[in-house]
Amino acid sequence: MSKKKAKFKILLFYFYTDISHPHGLRDQMELVCSGLGLTGRFIISKEGINATLEGLNKRVEKFVKILKSDPRFAQTHFKISDGDGKAFPKLNVKLRDEIVSGHLADEDVDPNQITGKYIYADQLHQWYEEGKEFYVVDMRNDYEQKSGYFKDSILSNFANFRDLPEILEELKDLKDKTIVTVCTGGVRCEKASGFLVDNGFNDVYQLYGGIVTYMEAYPNQNFLGKLYVFDGRITMGFNTEDEDHVIVGKCEVCDKECDDYVNCDNLSCNRHFIACEECCVDGIKCPKSFGGCKVKNA
Repeated sequence: MSKKKAKFKILLFYFYTDISHPHGLRDQMELVCSGLGLTGRFIISKEGINATLEGLNKRVEKFVKILKSDPRFAQTHFKISDGDGKAFPKLNVKLRDEIVSGHLADEDVDPNQITGKYIYADQLHQWYEEGKEFYVVDMRNDYEQKSGYFKDSILSNFANFRDLPEILEELKDLKDKTIVTVCTGGVRCEKASGFLVDNGFNDVYQLYGGIVTYMEAYPNQNFLGKLYVFDGRITMGFNTEDEDHVIVGKCEVCDKECDDYVNCDNLSCNRHFIACEECCVDGIKCPKSFGGCKVKNA
């Protein structure tokens, strides 16, 4: 029996390019997206665009055509996955200083000037198969890594991307080794890989299209667990019912194997953490491992 085609699609994309009039582009994208009934987050800055959107199949396809008709965004790589119409409550199109928050001040880098070399999913998979010496450096925040990561990867363990400089000490012996930076969809690695190059690392790659692209091509191969995503799904995986699927996460309450995130019931907190079904029977509250919920209900 063929798999039923999903009615909704989720679109993940970014593109670094100079935008001279971001306000005008913001107004244009807000009009286009709302006209197509799309929901999600769309960030626009002078350095480019970064978005995750959800909508009906045909409308998502139409949006892609509209965006690619703009010469500035013709080469944008779109990651498309199945949705359920509930990934986002509404549409937010915002202007920001950066399309991914780094706040690295003088240490920040322009991906249009300096960045790591692209490595595609097929080539990275081949490297794993060949046993090539290389080091995967996970550039996501620590809470994103709890539900899944590449095997044998170096986990950043920073709470925010702006803490990127803290990883230099851990990587100092790898300046002449092959490094592959990875993140969810690729946008953070554009800057993170360039940051490493700018700090004297000589053979730096970034995974083109991010972890989601690799998982789609090679489900349950080398990437262990589920991928944390920034929408209503919270995590996503491919062929998670297969015996090859490995659960690497643990319930923050009872330590049982689990890779499903939940939201704290406290509306003033709304924190994400991993919790099993049994520990959520009487409600979802921040576990003691986080020091409990530190805010009061509004």
